[in-house]
Amino acid sequence: MAIEPGFLDELRARTPLASVIGRRVKLARSGRNWKGCCPFHGEKTPSFYVYDDHFHCFGCGVHGDVISFVMQMEGKSFPEAVEELAGSAGMEVPKDTRRTREEVAHSQSLEDVLEHTQQIWSQALYSPAGKAGLEYLTRRGLTRQTIEEFGLGWAADGRGALTEALAPKGITPQMMAEAGLMRIDEEGRPKGELFWGRVTFPIRDRKGRLVSFGGRILGDGQPKYLNGPETSLFSKRRLLFGLDKARAAVRAPRPKGVSPTDLIVVEGYMDVIALHQAGFRGAVAALGTALTPEQLEVLWQVDRAPILCFDGDTAGRRAAARAAEVALPLVKADHSLRLCLLPEGEDPDSLVRSKGAQVVGEMFATASPLSEMLFDLLTVGVSNPGPEERAALRHKLVEVAGLIPDKALASEYRSTLLDRFFETFRRKKSGAKGGALAPARSVVRDSGPVALNAMEERQRILLALLLRYPEVVPEVEDALCRLALPPAFAEVRDLLLDLSAEGMLPETGDALLSSLEGQDEEEVVQAVLTGGGLPLALEEKDTSLAVAIRTQWWHFYGLLNFSQFQQEVEQEVARFTVEGGDLAEWRRLQPRLEALARLKRGEMEEFEA
Repeated sequence: MAIEPGFLDELRARTPLASVIGRRVKLARSGRNWKGCCPFHGEKTPSFYVYDDHFHCFGCGVHGDVISFVMQMEGKSFPEAVEELAGSAGMEVPKDTRRTREEVAHSQSLEDVLEHTQQIWSQALYSPAGKAGLEYLTRRGLTRQTIEEFGLGWAADGRGALTEALAPKGITPQMMAEAGLMRIDEEGRPKGELFWGRVTFPIRDRKGRLVSFGGRILGDGQPKYLNGPETSLFSKRRLLFGLDKARAAVRAPRPKGVSPTDLIVVEGYMDVIALHQAGFRGAVAALGTALTPEQLEVLWQVDRAPILCFDGDTAGRRAAARAAEVALPLVKADHSLRLCLLPEGEDPDSLVRSKGAQVVGEMFATASPLSEMLFDLLTVGVSNPGPEERAALRHKLVEVAGLIPDKALASEYRSTLLDRFFETFRRKKSGAKGGALAPARSVVRDSGPVALNAMEERQRILLALLLRYPEVVPEVEDALCRLALPPAFAEVRDLLLDLSAEGMLPETGDALLSSLEGQDEEEVVQAVLTGGGLPLALEEKDTSLAVAIRTQWWHFYGLLNFSQFQQEVEQEVARFTVEGGDLAEWRRLQPRLEALARLKRGEMEEFEA
């Protein structure tokens, strides 16, 4: 049965080996890997080890990947094992047709094209024509051993040199184009070599197979770095430069007491190579694109908390923030990231050469967990924010934490971010040196309250409800942060959220008002409370008062933006249904459902304020 190698690689990537083996063998953590008693021979002391993509028994010598494990464990043929695993992974096995067999053979022929090219370019680096390239690499501090280990080469000047060199081997321009070595015109015909006058970097997949090239031009030409195009062998979104070497280094056995090798993601080819030469054998790099979800999944198969290393300039911080936001929907309790920002103006290559491996190693050792670095990345450039900026920033922090699917983990991130927020941008209280926040005057005048429009009145009622019943605040914080409020209302919101986050929110409205007597916020709070009456349903002493308060609050929240409210409630219901929430969570959801149902029926009329 001929199956395209790309499909098999995808199947292996989507099938966690430890999960498959763990259903049949009791496994225990052993550093980054797993171990257990070998299922293929009787033993009492575990010698069967499971790595990210293969297993090995040091007792009987059995070895293989997830497909061979199913074959050996269940006595299945290769097609049967692939079919079973593909079904579990939600993949469809390609039919064994003549075309499939031809595609496999074609992929192998493209690999041959790339290997012949690699031989030509690596030899050219040491020829007179490649003198400039070799001088460039040695000037960057690379030894000949490192140059040969990574297979660096030289693509000669002139766009026909490679075509002429490959022609005697029966390799046509069309084959070169399909292998990513030539450009293609609008009609799909080869129209010129892609790499010339450049130092070349072979790009290999995680198993070490050559799939493409990168090139760096010498001098002022553009682009400085060039990657091969997408081909049947090469996908930029899934590959990382140097991963084949890094994987071997990260999972290599090491003497007792020796720290494991860190998986470190940097920004360029030369950074990877310089770090490897300096002893940081776990370095890899994305291929000319921002880090992708697919690349993150590949990284987590190797290391549960890889280090993302970025230059310390503004562009580096932006790249770090983008990477963090890509990662958040994918992080889990056992899959996270560490971030390392280098000094401004430095990259790993320059830092190794100027400061030495020890200094760089110390920086990697102090890389910050994603949860700690995220706040710094999201608040860069923010200093002494006003009420509107505070509200927008808090909303951003809550929104970012909400990207994490695991609700418990999302809650921890949210608490961490908001704790840092209040610690960094703590509101100044009355009597504090330097002056407290002045009350906003948009709803307060010397002559009395200003008439509000319908939207402002709904906003006022939302806040008045929370001032009367502060115990509701923690339950509606996320929604409250999402509201766009005028300055005076935003100040009241900030007050409530600050008190809640700091654990200082009184249990009753009367206690809250008493605590504000004589403080700068008292005037604007009183303006919110006295701007009109509260719904009569809330003034009645009813056994269902707690539910009524919350339902009324969500009612007015829904009136501000019904379509958004409806979408939020439907998403919460869907999440509850899929994840199987508990009774307490259902009770928290009930007031929103009741408010939404009544809004749809038009049963809850607004009252005259």
